[in-house]
Amino acid sequence: VSAQVCLACCCGSAGCSLCCDCCPRIRQSLSTRFMYALYFILVVGLCCIMMSTTVAHKMKEHIPFFEDMCKGIKAGDTCEKLVGYSAVYRVCFGMACFFFIFCLLTLKINNSKSCRAHIHNGFWFFKLLLLGAMCSGAFFIPDQDTFLNAWRYVGAIGGFLFIGIQLLLLVEFAHKWNKNWTAGTASNKLWYASLALVTLIMYSVATGGLVSMAVFYTQKDGCMENKILLGVNGGLCLLISLVAISPCVQNRQPHSGLLQSGVISCYVTYLTFSALSSKPAEVVLDEHGKNVTICVPNFGQDLYKDENLVTILGTGLLIGCILYSCLTSTTRSSSDALQGRYAAPELEVSSFPFPPGLPLCFTDTEEQQPGKKGPRVIYDEKKGTVYIYSYFHFVFFLASLYVMMTVTNWFNYESANIESFFSGSWSIFWVKMASCWICVLLYLWTLVAPLCCPTRQFSV
Repeated sequence: VSAQVCLACCCGSAGCSLCCDCCPRIRQSLSTRFMYALYFILVVGLCCIMMSTTVAHKMKEHIPFFEDMCKGIKAGDTCEKLVGYSAVYRVCFGMACFFFIFCLLTLKINNSKSCRAHIHNGFWFFKLLLLGAMCSGAFFIPDQDTFLNAWRYVGAIGGFLFIGIQLLLLVEFAHKWNKNWTAGTASNKLWYASLALVTLIMYSVATGGLVSMAVFYTQKDGCMENKILLGVNGGLCLLISLVAISPCVQNRQPHSGLLQSGVISCYVTYLTFSALSSKPAEVVLDEHGKNVTICVPNFGQDLYKDENLVTILGTGLLIGCILYSCLTSTTRSSSDALQGRYAAPELEVSSFPFPPGLPLCFTDTEEQQPGKKGPRVIYDEKKGTVYIYSYFHFVFFLASLYVMMTVTNWFNYESANIESFFSGSWSIFWVKMASCWICVLLYLWTLVAPLCCPTRQFSV
């Protein structure tokens, strides 16, 4: 490999793909986001390892001279400074600073030709070194106790902001979906049937989910807290449905309907199930004096027998959900939605409105000529950026804080470890329940805002 190609691999966005002709052609906007997501996955994986007591024990058992090595790097007798919630706080501090710096560096970039755009789209090897240096440097911050206490509150605020952005985008997605398919009824009446069918499915799922939770998570005697929460959340689903089709709302927002409230009801049902699953088990004594777990499904008693399998699958699902939220919430349409700017109904095209965050198809026929030679990367941002660079890094900055708080069990950080993360925590339970109620409030506000502020223009 020539020195020029080696340098391109370190600095450019297309260099690595030049070394492998078997790689598919890929857009520059997609490859850049993929690389940042890869960095994010590496750090999150490191955080999960730091929170694992199993990994710590295996390292102590199988690594020769483990204690001597720990003392040599001044990490404690058993490297206790490199594990636990405090280590995760430091590593996530470095990752958050990394994305925040790039957020400032990429402000007001409109195309990929500027110097700052090249910094965003290239120099991957040096960025990896910078990320590693920032994560490592956080361990040398003086007065660690003060730093950890202050950083904990910053992480909580950032984590809640990340949840809020995702909830706002969910509400926007529900409105866009209904408006998108309603626009199709002008040319084809079959869109009415599609709307009715999907709405029926949504409400069937929400109703079935709430009924199932009432069966499995409550008992005839006891479980009063679960009964109250299921009743409240079921009532909220009914409330938003009635408000969505009320005449006063329909007069101001003719595009409001049951499809949006069905989507929100399904999400409320999912969050309710997730919260009840994350609730610490209640143990009581039966008539024989034995401990019995109540208010959980019977099949859930043996759910956590293989802790390692549950931990790996659960962690993978957590990372996947966070990455999906990050990548789909950084498109221009999502950014406009957060600022209250929506497309006019007459400009909608009837299709299923998945966020265009990961474009895999190429529409430029010139780029697809089979005989054409050249870079495997397609430079699709010469005229304008596909997504907002600074907003992209800001979302990953918030995601870093959200991961930090989630992996360390939010406010139950001192006894947190990754193996017990999926067995129940009051902090996670109340965070999910609060997210559920905030989502309902946000959707209700989009319905009643035109009534409360009749002089302002709202478009949803």
